[in-house]
Amino acid sequence: MPSPRSGPDRCPGALQVHHAADGPLARVRLPGGVITSPQLQALAVAALEIGNAELELTSRGNVQLRAVTDPEEFARRIADVGLLPSTTHERVRNILASPLSGRIGGHADVRGLVGDLDRALCTDPALADLPGRTLFTLDDGRGDVSGLRGDFGVHALDDGRFALVLAGEDSGARLAEADVVSVLLAAARAFGESRGEAWRLNEVPGGTERVLARLSLARLGLEYGDPVTLPDAIERGPIGWLDQPDGNVTLAAGLAFGTLPARLAEFLAAVEKPIVITPWRSLLVPDLEEWAAEQVVRVLAPMGLIFDENSPYLQVSACAGQPGCAKSHTDVRADARAAIENEELPAEGRQHWSGCDRKCGRPRGEVTDVVSGHDGYRVENGSS
Repeated sequence: MPSPRSGPDRCPGALQVHHAADGPLARVRLPGGVITSPQLQALAVAALEIGNAELELTSRGNVQLRAVTDPEEFARRIADVGLLPSTTHERVRNILASPLSGRIGGHADVRGLVGDLDRALCTDPALADLPGRTLFTLDDGRGDVSGLRGDFGVHALDDGRFALVLAGEDSGARLAEADVVSVLLAAARAFGESRGEAWRLNEVPGGTERVLARLSLARLGLEYGDPVTLPDAIERGPIGWLDQPDGNVTLAAGLAFGTLPARLAEFLAAVEKPIVITPWRSLLVPDLEEWAAEQVVRVLAPMGLIFDENSPYLQVSACAGQPGCAKSHTDVRADARAAIENEELPAEGRQHWSGCDRKCGRPRGEVTDVVSGHDGYRVENGSS
């Protein structure tokens, strides 16, 4: 079990910004990772006019802007396009959902649950003070987000029910779709009442048992089953051309270091389709007719969207590095990019470049660490 936290939760949001070395960093929550064309256009313009001209995708399907010169103006702009529906709950709207749900695969379409959960969360005063790292997961049964070990979630089963997931594990409780939102919010309230200084449910001693006791699921007439082992986190989401059963196409694209240049974001917004930001710092452009998908690939691949699953850029991640982080010894991303372009990567397979020993942003699983120090880089093999 992780050790208790020693300080307040300073997880950034759109209003509570993080003051990085290159200026304020603002993070915009996108429940289910979904962003509309007008919203993406607004973020792109903000990045160009009051940011560093880039949008960073996060491992929770959110977007953040660095070097924001006017945080109040940024908050006003995103509120105008519906990206700030609640000033009191904006940091706790961390809802991950299977990105392809309702289009390709899965046992259930969880897209409707995303909106229902977000609206109910934002209207519950008791949940405004949840830590900014609290995570809800809605997995349609394919196992892509349950492996990310959220605090409260559901995992669709092939019998039409949902397994209640607490602290990243199947609790054994079985829910009907109609009960999902109310039970998840009740579980979050139970955590809020007993968490002390903990930021995550798995940091509370006996946290899952405490939550289940408070829920009294048997009294509510809900069933229990044998807990199933949930899948481990997957290393990377889909990349490339994905055929939908309805005849349309979803394009799945990666980005170097999970960074979306603002000008490229404007071109994406012009496609006039909702974009889905994934937990793997990639994005989906769904519901395209074939001719439109071909045009998107032709125009946007040269601008930086990666549709080749064998691209070395999809094997390399990196922390912010200089100038964004004062603790970094170097501009990590520039160094990693140069190594890729010159075919001089220090190892094969997945690797994470870090500007210091903290190794911020390191992905899960088997990863080679490339760590900068006073005397240059060192290479370490390991897993997490």
